[in-house]
Amino acid sequence: MIQLHNVSKSFVRPNEGRLEVLKAVDLTVDNGEFVAITGPSGSGKSTLMNILGLLDRADSGEYKLLGRPVSKLSATELAKTRNRTIGFVFQQFHLLPRVTATENVELPLLYSNSRNTTKKAIDALCRVGLEERLNHYPNELSGGQQQRVAIARALVNSPDVILADEPTGNLDQESGRQVMELFSELNRAGSTILFITHDQQLARQATRWIQIDAGLLHTHAPAGRN
Repeated sequence: MIQLHNVSKSFVRPNEGRLEVLKAVDLTVDNGEFVAITGPSGSGKSTLMNILGLLDRADSGEYKLLGRPVSKLSATELAKTRNRTIGFVFQQFHLLPRVTATENVELPLLYSNSRNTTKKAIDALCRVGLEERLNHYPNELSGGQQQRVAIARALVNSPDVILADEPTGNLDQESGRQVMELFSELNRAGSTILFITHDQQLARQATRWIQIDAGLLHTHAPAGRN
């Protein structure tokens, strides 16, 4: 599903010269995997996730998504691929405060000319256990429930892969545990999931754990689920 070969990325900092964030990275993620990515701040985790999510381009190397070289996609094709292929979950929930949970989940469908958007949004919310919160506004939901809405929004277009950046970072321990259980359930149902975390205990719940440090990847043997 995902193939990175010799991918590098650097940034120029004022008065500090060029900083190489990713260094000749190779990574393959197969369909149905549940992959955790950990590393210290500034190690390149978010840069890697932005490249995987088509939010940024590598300086060099090759990225193939579903067998298609990303470098050959136009800006319009990149936007369409993001919408149809990738579901995003962030540390900040990014929910619109003045619309309901259902309406928040419908948003990605509006950009894909999808039909029956309300039904699809309701189905996604039911899938994450929020069938009794369909018409609630974000300020009427707990942090864990808001993140479940965000996960439903990521699922609603039936993406090929879900990318989650610190999905439990703003949650208490119990809500974080529930969100990770939900990710495990989604993975067992067939979803391919990559998530960034600072918590090595959470990383061990994935089927593969990758550490990134100074732009280099180090892969652990599959950890299995607790």
